[in-house]
Amino acid sequence: MKTTASRPQKAKNGTAKTKASKEKGDAKYSLPEKIALTLGGLLLVVFTIIGMEFTLHGSHISRLQGVGSAAPPVGDSLFVRTMEMFTGTHLTDGNHVTVLVNGEETFPALWKELRGAQQTITMQMYYFEPGKIADTLSAILRERAQHGVSVRLLCDAFGAQKMTKGYVDSLRAAGVHTAEFRPVHWYELQKLQNRSHIRAVVIDGRIGFTGGFGIADKWFGDGHTKDQWRDTDVRFTGPAVSQLQATFAKGWVEATGNLLTGEKYFPSQPLKEEPAETAGLLDAQPTIGSTPAERFLALSIAGARKRLFITNSYFVPNHDFKQLLVQASQRGVDVRILTVGPETDVKITRYAGRKQYDDLLKGGVRIFEFAPTMMHAKTLVADGMWTSIGTMNFDNRSMVFNNESNLNVLDAATGAMLDSVFLNDLKYSKEITRTEFEKRGLLQRLFELGSSAMARLL
Repeated sequence: MKTTASRPQKAKNGTAKTKASKEKGDAKYSLPEKIALTLGGLLLVVFTIIGMEFTLHGSHISRLQGVGSAAPPVGDSLFVRTMEMFTGTHLTDGNHVTVLVNGEETFPALWKELRGAQQTITMQMYYFEPGKIADTLSAILRERAQHGVSVRLLCDAFGAQKMTKGYVDSLRAAGVHTAEFRPVHWYELQKLQNRSHIRAVVIDGRIGFTGGFGIADKWFGDGHTKDQWRDTDVRFTGPAVSQLQATFAKGWVEATGNLLTGEKYFPSQPLKEEPAETAGLLDAQPTIGSTPAERFLALSIAGARKRLFITNSYFVPNHDFKQLLVQASQRGVDVRILTVGPETDVKITRYAGRKQYDDLLKGGVRIFEFAPTMMHAKTLVADGMWTSIGTMNFDNRSMVFNNESNLNVLDAATGAMLDSVFLNDLKYSKEITRTEFEKRGLLQRLFELGSSAMARLL
């Protein structure tokens, strides 16, 4: 009896001792430490699944090499051939290009062409947000679908998160075909980084639109009033429209399994409007190695001989692209960068970009920050004749991870137009001088340093 009675007591003491040991062990870590350990473990799992190099890799170009001049000038026939070989941008004659400045020009033109569609509408968008712009688009697409037009809408799963189920259901009920590009699933984390940042609208296979615009009310307005974003878009006709349609078709087949072909989508006789310009679409698709986007940008910078005007909302060049810009300045090119000011929508990206200003200013590059509102345009003009308008930002995400669409134009009139737009924007911008920039405070410098450490992911 004595022995039997002592056994429960021993077990009880053992249990108490074990419990006390666990509590003592748990006390080694505070709540913040436990959270940090958990997050660290999750990141380790993610990087193990995806691969750290794949998640954080950057662009590959560090310099251009050649015999004599490192790159042909933008006006040279060799420049056109080189651009086509290295980026797949097939420049053709017979295109008509209309530059659209801000939503007050873009949306009236877009609504007009959509309402006039007779056979097909294909539309690929990155950003969607409920509001008047989204409601107007829905009404037009539903009306056209009900009148027999084949309407297809493709939206990036990440960028269009705010699009509601009710919105999509109403489109489908009217006969609009909708699809989601690369939905985010736990078992496909390797696709998380690679988004479709493309804006592509094609009407009847003959009229195309691209640029920085999204389906949200902040894109409508004059680009100078608070909460009315400054952007540049383009309407075009001619052979380049089929190239934009092909870009849409690539995204559509990935999302749905259906490859669009035929005369209705790719008419053999493109719409001809005057004046005609030489143009081609840059369909920038990410790859593990060097990408078409970075090759396009490097060739455009190296090809400038007189002036290079770059407007870009998310300007975060890496070391090598900073060097390309500085080298252009040092060979006598008037290099000017126009980017966001305090009204930016992503402050961490602005800080990361400002971390690069020191080297650029020392190298003779002039930098301007747009003051009135968010500057969202993505344009480039080299020597007043080589221009690019589209979706591509000057950052690692656009050059390495995202699908992007830019219309590239080799034409003096279009170049003069974009030069004029750029110089007009400078009237509403603040130039960042080296003397003033060096006076910024310690806190600003710390923000810049911390943000730049994440530059490859921004």
